[in-house]
Amino acid sequence: MDQGRAAPRDVKPMAKPMMFAKVSGPVAAAAVLLALPATASDAAPPERGPARDYKVSIKVPPAAKAPPLPSVRGNLARPLVVIDAGHGGADPGAINSETGLREKDVTLRLARAMRDRLLAGGRVRVALTRNDDRFLVLRERYGIARRLKADLFISVHCDSATADAASGATVYTLSEVASDKEAARLAARENKADTINGVDLGDAGADISSILIDLTRRETMNSSASFARLLGREAKPLIPVKPNFHRMASLMVLKAPDMPSILFETGYISNPADAAFLDSKPGRERIAETVRRAVEAHFARRLASL
Repeated sequence: MDQGRAAPRDVKPMAKPMMFAKVSGPVAAAAVLLALPATASDAAPPERGPARDYKVSIKVPPAAKAPPLPSVRGNLARPLVVIDAGHGGADPGAINSETGLREKDVTLRLARAMRDRLLAGGRVRVALTRNDDRFLVLRERYGIARRLKADLFISVHCDSATADAASGATVYTLSEVASDKEAARLAARENKADTINGVDLGDAGADISSILIDLTRRETMNSSASFARLLGREAKPLIPVKPNFHRMASLMVLKAPDMPSILFETGYISNPADAAFLDSKPGRERIAETVRRAVEAHFARRLASL
């Protein structure tokens, strides 16, 4: 070995792939100065001369993976309806104090019944945000529908109240101002669905958390309200409904700016008669038929207006 030359150090392979970018001029000079070792012998700046290109290594962070999308069923030429079974996993939703019936189980059974009835009609494609007992934060729910480019989003829930006398289905569309005190209370309760055991999971999502409703997209809100009125018309002969069926509230799950969306409170799980209806096969079939009729009328109107 040449005694006048230092023994070479072991060079470890890079743990992550590197990205190389060419820079020149003052930026190149700055990059060289930052890359120089901080020793007395090597601290002198490089001699001035014509601009040269240097390769600067930058570690590339791993790409964030979006959660997998659910399967879509139906004819590819048909519009897409995404049905969201409310709550799930660690969040049971409302619970009937006498029977222990949980909202998350009822909504999943209802969502599946709606999907099957819509697919049997053959007029739309359908996807479920969840088809098992899993927890999704609110932004993930409408985020899934937006990633699928859904034409309509239906979030399925069951209401609850301290008084057993409260009964009947209602539908909610988005408004920054609640239509009444009960709508405001519901929005406050449902918007807390991202908080489990005191931990706020709503900020765990990505960019969609910053989306605000653009006032210029009022057409989306009008379309949501139009579908809600259709749902009310079809519901009255089939299922118990409240007199003020269509309500408005600032519900997080409805805040997709470019997709008609409703939250369907199918009845009161706290009411014995409603709970029995919601958890029965005939009840599920009637609710699913209500949704099918309203959905098909909604898209028939949209097609006629083109």
